[in-house]
Amino acid sequence: MQNKTRLELADYEAENLARLQRAFSRKWEFIFMQAEAQVKIDRKKDKTERKILDSQERAFWDVHRPVPGCVNTTEMDIRKCRRMKNPQRVKKSVYGVAEDTQTQSPVHTHSQQPRKDTKEDVEKEILFLNTQLDRHCMKMSKVAETLMSYTEQYLEYDPFVSPPEPSNPWISDDTTFWEMEASKDPSQQRVRKWGFSLDEALKDPVGRDQFLKFLESEFSSENLRFWLAVQDLKRRPLQDVPTRAQEIWQEFLAEGAPSSINLDSHSYERTSQNLKDPGRYSFEDAQDHIYKLMKSDSYTRFLRSSAYQDLLLARKKPESEQGRRTSLEKFTRSVGKSLTGKRLTGLMQSS
Repeated sequence: MQNKTRLELADYEAENLARLQRAFSRKWEFIFMQAEAQVKIDRKKDKTERKILDSQERAFWDVHRPVPGCVNTTEMDIRKCRRMKNPQRVKKSVYGVAEDTQTQSPVHTHSQQPRKDTKEDVEKEILFLNTQLDRHCMKMSKVAETLMSYTEQYLEYDPFVSPPEPSNPWISDDTTFWEMEASKDPSQQRVRKWGFSLDEALKDPVGRDQFLKFLESEFSSENLRFWLAVQDLKRRPLQDVPTRAQEIWQEFLAEGAPSSINLDSHSYERTSQNLKDPGRYSFEDAQDHIYKLMKSDSYTRFLRSSAYQDLLLARKKPESEQGRRTSLEKFTRSVGKSLTGKRLTGLMQSS
């Protein structure tokens, strides 16, 4: 871009330029256009300002990229000093390209002994390694497989992908959705969704009630009632939290509690310590423990129970009949609209 003799590139600069051209070959045309635009802007500046900027640029490159084989322009190499202070820092190039160590100038530094690791450094490294060992690592193929299975499982519940059944009454003329809501009976899709996970069953009010009825039939409803009480505690006003926390303790965890739950010693001790200063999350450990118990025992028995199976099968027949009735209504409605349109057309033509 610049043809003046004083601006010609030296051999090592030409080599570095060729290396950058290879590294950024796909974007080089865009980089060249940006450089041309910058040169045009610089030409509009005052001559004195251009000299100052040129001197600053040369000083920067003399410090950070000195001429190969020459003594450094400063008494101490700034980059080497930075690496001595931060030995763990990874060496990177300004352009994201691996640097050639042969092009760096020799360093003239005072002899410094490397700092020995202290006890705190070793403890930090041990803690870091233990954390890395405890990390849950999964293969990308397994992650992709899990994500695909989750997507396929919830595909019919995504209205952007699958049309909802029954359809939205505000968009279509089908009022089946309102009729089902008025009947308070869950749809087959809704009942089937309870079997995906315990979270899905507890998020649905009807599913939660059905699960509670099943536990009451087995005389083990205290676990779910405790879990629901803790969930309610988290949504309480702050002024009511201490009183409600003590009520939960007296009902489920205190000695001789009317609805005593089975907790391990660790969770019980943590919960009793938290109640010295009661808060919304004082029962967090106990709630997690009870949730795992329900997930591994009560929930699986609920899915195998006759109550859930009967509810799932009972929804199939009415929905199939409702589907046939809805199809007939749609057909009748469409025929009526077409006949009405023909009559209006005939009247307009006759008039």
